[in-house]
Amino acid sequence: MATLRQIAEQTGVSISTVSLVLNHRDQGRVNPEVAQRIRLVAQQLGYRPNTLARSLRTNRSHILGFISDEIATTPYAGRLILGAQDAARSMNYMLFTVNTNGDRTLEEHEIDALKQYGVEGFIYARMFHQATTIPSSLHDAPTVLVDGFDVDHRVPSIVPDERAIGFDATEYLIQSGAQRIAYIGAADRVTIADTLRYEGYTRALRQYRINHDMALTTSVTFNQAAQDKVSALIEQERPDGVLCFNDARAWYVYFAAAQLGLRIGKDLSVVGVDNHRVSAETMAPRLTTVDLPHYEMGYWGAMRLISMIEQDDKSAHIPQALRDTLPNLQEQEAHIHCTLLKKDSVRHQ
Repeated sequence: MATLRQIAEQTGVSISTVSLVLNHRDQGRVNPEVAQRIRLVAQQLGYRPNTLARSLRTNRSHILGFISDEIATTPYAGRLILGAQDAARSMNYMLFTVNTNGDRTLEEHEIDALKQYGVEGFIYARMFHQATTIPSSLHDAPTVLVDGFDVDHRVPSIVPDERAIGFDATEYLIQSGAQRIAYIGAADRVTIADTLRYEGYTRALRQYRINHDMALTTSVTFNQAAQDKVSALIEQERPDGVLCFNDARAWYVYFAAAQLGLRIGKDLSVVGVDNHRVSAETMAPRLTTVDLPHYEMGYWGAMRLISMIEQDDKSAHIPQALRDTLPNLQEQEAHIHCTLLKKDSVRHQ
């Protein structure tokens, strides 16, 4: 295994300089070109830090805890964990993940267990955008909330920009030629996201001077009752565009259109939200949808947490491909913009 001394000898710098670079403490201390050369040589030599030795020497574990309620069992939201893991790995941290299934007693037990492993900070993740109270057991540890907002404003947080989702999707429908745009909302627990997306929808209508007809708005849950409400709206109000709270609700619109002989993407334009692969890629025609940036939120959460732990802004370590996407790491209540994926379900002018 390569040593710091070997890397120093091959790059012509001191061991302390190599240590600064490989421990991500080189910003403002080491010439960027020299730092890049050190990292390249370390990679070529197959250098791997001795985590246990470093922990004993510095009294630091370089371990982050990822606590979720149900998210670890949600397939598409698993990218949240992947984003956090990739960010942690890039900074030589390890991510320990636990799933509590929303059980507060189990949650307290897992937090205590993670602390016994020397976890330096916590990512507290929600399954969907919601108001959240951070457990008191995390008040003494660096913590970042992902996909929720802290009602007590104790910790930094990141959520999707829900208003922008509603606005961007509605604007796209308007620009495609739609004038009677329906909104199929959620009549269940995801009320915050639904309320904010609806606000974005109505703002777009106002901005483009389109009448907001309340008859074009409905909220549904699932199954036959939901299908009946959506089918009645499509048949009676004949919208030419529909924004659905999520991809799952777009299925009802597709089915209603088929019953009425309407062609999706021609007679009726439809936009969903989630980019749930099962829905968005199997519907015919393919569903235009808004991608919720779970990976990016996880990445931001981990980088924000590491910045807190090390008391040093880690923005310079974010890959160039993500820099234009992620909010500033210093934001306390960050909102991340979501990408509209244009496919075949919206009529093209």
